[in-house]
Amino acid sequence: MDSPRESIHNSLTRRDLLLRMGGGLVAITVSSMWGEISPAQARARGTALRTLSAAQGRTLEALGGVLLPGAREAGIAHYVDDQLRRDNPLFLLKYMDYVDSYTTFYAEGLRSLERQSSVRYRQSFRALSREQQEELVRALSRNSPQGWNGPPAPLFYFVTRNDAIDVVYGTPEGFDKLNFPYMGHIRPPERW
Repeated sequence: MDSPRESIHNSLTRRDLLLRMGGGLVAITVSSMWGEISPAQARARGTALRTLSAAQGRTLEALGGVLLPGAREAGIAHYVDDQLRRDNPLFLLKYMDYVDSYTTFYAEGLRSLERQSSVRYRQSFRALSREQQEELVRALSRNSPQGWNGPPAPLFYFVTRNDAIDVVYGTPEGFDKLNFPYMGHIRPPERW
């Protein structure tokens, strides 16, 4: 039988999460030595990534910056890294019937992105011009190119774009950008 905490986690759906976020009941946070802080604060403080490598984090930040302006500064790499360590991450991926581990999904997707960048432009994705990055991301959103060895490229695009949206708009500052009141004084009964 599930404990009360597990029951909360197991019954939480993505729709519930979005409704709670829309009602100001939760904000995206990262566990750090300073307690729960925003991914942007973790990035600004130089908090080390725990699951992703530093290189993977830099690639994810560059990708996030293409997927949604502001995602890099909002701390997309710290958000994903923190969620990879949680028992019940907030990733959209868990609703996609993906059979491998979430860590493998991101590691292989980022490695394949770097490989495609190297094949097409002979540079790291992070070193590409904005136009080259956008061109490559646009291609990945449509199909998996020859030599892509990660999760299906359109799925990787879809999931990481959703991560960018979550990290940019799942904070009090994100609510401000949407002109939607953040009601941070209302918290869920348990940390999730």
